[in-house]
Amino acid sequence: MSRAFLVVMDSVGIGGAPDADRYFNGTTPDTGANTVAHIAQACADGRAEEGRSGPLHLPNLDALGLGAATRLASGAEVPGLETDPTGLWGCARERSPGKDTPSGHWELAGLPVPWDWHYFPDTKPAFPAELSRAAAEAAGTEWILGNCHAPGTAIIEALGAEHMRTGWPICYTSADSVFQIAAHEVSFGLDRLLEMCRTLAPQLHEMKVGRVIARPFAGSAEEGFTRTTNRKDFAILPPAPVLTNWAQDAGRRVHAVGKIGDIFSMQGIDTLRKGADAELMTHLSELVDEAEEGSLTFANFVEFDSLYGHRRDISGYARALEWFDREIGAILQKLRPGDLMLLTADHGNDPSWTGTDHTREQVPVLIAGQGTGQIGRIKFADVAASIAHHLNIPAQGPGRSFL
Repeated sequence: MSRAFLVVMDSVGIGGAPDADRYFNGTTPDTGANTVAHIAQACADGRAEEGRSGPLHLPNLDALGLGAATRLASGAEVPGLETDPTGLWGCARERSPGKDTPSGHWELAGLPVPWDWHYFPDTKPAFPAELSRAAAEAAGTEWILGNCHAPGTAIIEALGAEHMRTGWPICYTSADSVFQIAAHEVSFGLDRLLEMCRTLAPQLHEMKVGRVIARPFAGSAEEGFTRTTNRKDFAILPPAPVLTNWAQDAGRRVHAVGKIGDIFSMQGIDTLRKGADAELMTHLSELVDEAEEGSLTFANFVEFDSLYGHRRDISGYARALEWFDREIGAILQKLRPGDLMLLTADHGNDPSWTGTDHTREQVPVLIAGQGTGQIGRIKFADVAASIAHHLNIPAQGPGRSFL
C-alpha cells in the first residue's frame, strides 16, 4: 500500500484569490496581496537582507512547481523561481468564508466550512460584557486585561507586567475567529490557563468562534517576555467526517505533526508530535522513515505565519522559506516508491502588506512522487479527494481527485 504525506506551509499563499476584495486588513482589501511573489520581489530588490542575502533561493520547492504555481494563480513575476517543474503542480482556491486556520485546514481535509464564523469587532472593548465576565470567572479573577484586537507579541509586551501584578489574564482577538488568552506560565500557571480555556471553549464554540487559544509566555518586565511552545488551541469540532476520519475508518494509521491535532480536536488521529518548526521537521523526517504502509501523515509548519507573516517581517519570512526548502529537500530524497508528498498552504500572510492579519490568497499544490505535469486550478477540497484516491480509501465531501 502507498503512503501519503500532507504538509501545510502555514500562510504560504501565492496571490490571486478572486474574492480577495471581500477580505480586509483594516480598511484595505486584500486585492493584490501575494505572499510568495512579494517576498521574491523584495529579495531580488535587496529589501530582505537581514540574516540572508540576494534573490530568494528555493530550488526544491521551485523544482516541484512553486514559481510556476504562483504565476498560474496570479500572473505575478517571481524572481529567482523560474525553474521548469519536475513535480506535479497547480494552485487551489478556497470556497469557505474566512482566511483563517480552521477554514483552510478543514477544506483541505475535504470539508468546506458550512457556516459563517463569528468575528469580534475591532473596538475596545471587543468582547460583550457577559463574555468578559465569564472569562474572569473562569480565571478566578476580578476582571480581564486586553479586551481588544492585538498582535500576540505586542500585547504581552504592553500588558505582561500588569498581568503579573494583578493576576488578570490577557484576553484578545484578531481578524480571525479566535478568543486568545495570554498568561504567564509561572505566575499564573500553565495548567490554570489551559483549564480556563477548556471552561470557556463550549460557550465560544456555541457562538461559532472557531478557536480558543492558550498563549502562555515566560520572562519578566526587566528581561522581556517571550511566548513559549506550550500553545494549545481548543478548536470547534468539524461537523462532519474529514480526511483523517476517512483514513482511520478505513483502518489506516493517521499521524499528526504540529497544530493538526488541535485544529481537528484529535478527530481521526492516532499519534501527535508537537514542537517548534525545527523539531517538527525532525518528526516529519522520522515519519518518512517509519510510517506504516497505507498511512496518512498530516503536518503543519506554523512559523512562517506566526513569527514572520503577522509581524510583517519580509527577511524573516524569506529565511524561513529557505530553511524549509533545504530541510524538505533532504526529506524528499527519502520517499519510497509509491509515496505521495503534497505541499500546500491554508491561506496567505503577505509580509509586505498593510496591517497584521492573514491575506486571502490562492495556495500552491506541489506533489512529489507522482510524476510531472500541471493539474491547473483546483479547489481546496480536491486535495483531500486526491489523497483519498492515492490511499485507495472512500472519500466524502465535494472534492474531486486530480490524480
